[in-house]
Amino acid sequence: MGRADARRALAQESRRAAKSGGIRRLFTWKKLLGTFFGIVLLGMGAFGALYLYVDVPAANAMAERQSNVYKYSDGTVLARTGKGVNRQIVDLDEVPKKVQHAFVAAENKTFYKDQGVDLKGTTRALLSTVSGKGKQGGSTITQQYVKNYYLTQDPTVSRKLKELVISLKIDQQKSKDEILAGYINTAYYGRGASGIQAAAQAYYGVDAKDLNVSQGAYLASLLQAPSQYDWNSATPTGKKLVKERWAYTLRNMVEMDWLTESEKAKLKFAYPQKPKPAAGMEGQTGYLVEAANKELEKQGVTEEDREAGGWTFTLTVDKKRQQALEKAVDDQLESKLDREGSKVDATVQAGATSVDPKTGKVVALYGGEDYIKHYISNATRQDYQPASTFKPLVLASALENESTTQDGSLIGLNTVYDGTSKRPVVGSDTPFSPQNEDDRSYGPISVQKAMNSSVNSVFAQMIVDVTPSAAKQTALDLGVPDKNFPERPAVSLGTMNASTWDMAGAYATLDNHGRKVTPHILQSAEHRDRTVNPEKPKREQAISRASADTVTKALTGVVDAGSGSAANTSAYDAAGKTGTSEDNKSAWFAGYTPELTTVVALFGEGDGGRKQVSLTGTANSGRANGGGFPARIWADYTLGALGGGSSKTFDLQDVERGEVPAPPTPSDTPSEEPTESEEPTPSDTPSETPSETPSESPSSSAPPTDSPTVTPPPTSPELPPQPGEDDGQPGERPGGNGLLGQ
Repeated sequence: MGRADARRALAQESRRAAKSGGIRRLFTWKKLLGTFFGIVLLGMGAFGALYLYVDVPAANAMAERQSNVYKYSDGTVLARTGKGVNRQIVDLDEVPKKVQHAFVAAENKTFYKDQGVDLKGTTRALLSTVSGKGKQGGSTITQQYVKNYYLTQDPTVSRKLKELVISLKIDQQKSKDEILAGYINTAYYGRGASGIQAAAQAYYGVDAKDLNVSQGAYLASLLQAPSQYDWNSATPTGKKLVKERWAYTLRNMVEMDWLTESEKAKLKFAYPQKPKPAAGMEGQTGYLVEAANKELEKQGVTEEDREAGGWTFTLTVDKKRQQALEKAVDDQLESKLDREGSKVDATVQAGATSVDPKTGKVVALYGGEDYIKHYISNATRQDYQPASTFKPLVLASALENESTTQDGSLIGLNTVYDGTSKRPVVGSDTPFSPQNEDDRSYGPISVQKAMNSSVNSVFAQMIVDVTPSAAKQTALDLGVPDKNFPERPAVSLGTMNASTWDMAGAYATLDNHGRKVTPHILQSAEHRDRTVNPEKPKREQAISRASADTVTKALTGVVDAGSGSAANTSAYDAAGKTGTSEDNKSAWFAGYTPELTTVVALFGEGDGGRKQVSLTGTANSGRANGGGFPARIWADYTLGALGGGSSKTFDLQDVERGEVPAPPTPSDTPSEEPTESEEPTPSDTPSETPSETPSESPSSSAPPTDSPTVTPPPTSPELPPQPGEDDGQPGERPGGNGLLGQ
C-alpha cells in the first residue's frame, strides 16, 4: 500500500470514530436512565392524579338488578322476569369456612395478603383490551367485586383503570371478610342465580350454610364461565373443563393448607341437580322465553347480560296464532288423552313450530303440556327422527341434481319405480331392502303416487339414484341439522335427528320457492343503555324454484289424495307430508299453505324423558301415525291461524313431470290392494339411541295412471347384510323388525 492510500484509510477510520463517539455521547447511560425514570415519574404522577380524582361510587345497576319484559309481536306483554331478583344476601359467617376458602383457591390464592390488585393481571388485561383481543382474566377477588358492585362489565381501558384505583381504596376501607362476602353475594352463577345463597338453591337445593366442600368447589369453579360450566347444559368440552377447574381448586386448597391431601382424596365431584324453571313460566310462556333466550345468546346478549335486567324483548310470535295453536292441541289431542289413567297417554308429548315462509318469523310455538311440568321443549328438541317427512327432501335433491334412474331416465313426478316391498336397492354398496307397511307391494308406481302413499321401497331406491351424500347436502342446504346423519340408503326414511323447528325451516324453504328460510323468534332487544338489532337471516336460493315448486306439487297430492288427507279442506290450498318413526316412537305432519308453514309432532317419552317409547294406543286409537293426531292438529290450527281460511293458491312454475317411457314387467307380482308401509332401517346408532326407521298407515293408494320408467329389480341374489346393518328377526331381510311410513 502506498503512503497516499495509507493516509486515506487513516482519515476514514478517524471519521468513523468521530461518528461513533457522537452517537455514544447522544445515548449515554446517564441519559437513558434519566429518560426511564422521567417516564416512571410521569406515570406515577398520572396515577396519583387518577387516584385522587376517582372516588368510590355508589352501587351500580348490575348490583341492583331490574326485571326484563318479553312481549308478543303486537306489543302486549308475554312475561316479566327478574322481579324480586333471585338473590339473597348472606353473612360470611353463614358460609362454611372451607367453602369460603374454595372461592379464594379458585380465584385468587393471594387474596388475604395482596393489596387488592394484581398489577400483572391488570396490565395484561389492559394490553389485551388495547390490542382488541377482548376480555382477559387475572383480576383479584377485590377487583371482581368492584367490577360487579360498583362498575360495569364493559371491557374498556377507562373501566379497567377505575377498577384498579377503586380496588386499592376498597382494600384500605374494608376488611378482607367484607370484600369476600361482597364478592360471593354479588357474583353471577348462572341459572338466574345472583349470590351464593341463590346459587346453592339453584344447583344443589340447599342453603349456603349447608354446602359441602365439593359443592363449594363446583360453585367457585362455575364463576369462570357460568353458561359453559353448568353441568346440565354443558357440552362434553364444557364438562371436561369444569371438572378440571374443580380439581384445580381443590389442589390449591391443599397447597394453601386449607385442606389435607387425605380429605381431598375422599372428595367426589358434586354433580348439580337439574335446573328448575322460574315461577311465572307456566304453560307455553316458558317455552317461548327459553327459545328467545337461546336466540339472544347467538346475537351476543349473554345470560349474564340478560339477568342484569332492564331489557325489553319483543318476539315474532303472533298472539292470536299462538292461542290458535294451543287451542288446536287441546281440542285435537289433550282433550282425548287420559294422562292419569292410561300409561300410554301419560307418555305422549306434542311439539309444533309455525313459521312465516316469507320472513322466517316464528309466529307460534308449542313446547309441551306445561313448561313447569315438562321442562324440555318439544318444539326444539332434536332427539327424535323426522321419519318420512324427509322423503320430499330426497325428491328435492333428485330434481336439483337432475338425477336419473338406474336405466338413465330423468327423475320427475311421472317417473315410475318398482314399489315391491322388501325390494333390494340397486347400485349401492350398502345392502338395503325396506319393507312397505303391512308388507304390501305396489309394483310399478309413479313418484307422485309413491309420495302420496309414502312407499318406502321407492324412496330407498331414489336416494341411491341421487346418492346419499348428494341428498344429505340438499337437506343441509334446506336447513336440516347434521345430527346423526349417516350417508346410507336407510336415511331415505328420515333416520337422522331433527326438531319441529328444523323441519319447519326446511319446509318453509320449499314453500318459499327454494329461497332459504331460517326460523327466528327474536324481533328486537332494547335496553336503556343498549339496543341489539337481531342479525337478519341470509335468504339465498337453497334450491332452484323449479325443484322446490315440483316438490310442492307432489305434496299437494299427499293432502288431496294421500296419507295427509286429514289436513285436506276446501278452506285453503295445502301441501304436506306425514311421517312415523320406527316402533311408532314419533309421529309427524309437516305442511304448508302459501302463507304459513307448520310442523307438528308427537313423541313417546318415558322414564322422565330418558327413554323413547311407542305411541301405539294413544287415546285408544291404535297406531298414532302422522296422518292422525298431528295432521288433525295441523288442520285445526291452520284454519284458525288463517282466520277461517284463505283464497291464496300456490304459484308453481316449471314443475318437473318426468319422463314416461313404457315400463318393463316387474319381477314381483304387486298386491292387488296396495297400501303404504315402510320397513325398519338398519340402526347406525347405539341401542339406546333411536334407530333409523319411520312408519305410518296409509290413507289411500291407487295404481299409477301414467306410463313411466321403472327402475327394475336386480336379477342377482340379494346380498347378505353387512355388520351393523341387520336389525331384523331370523329369516327377515336386512332391517325387518319395525315399520316406517306415511
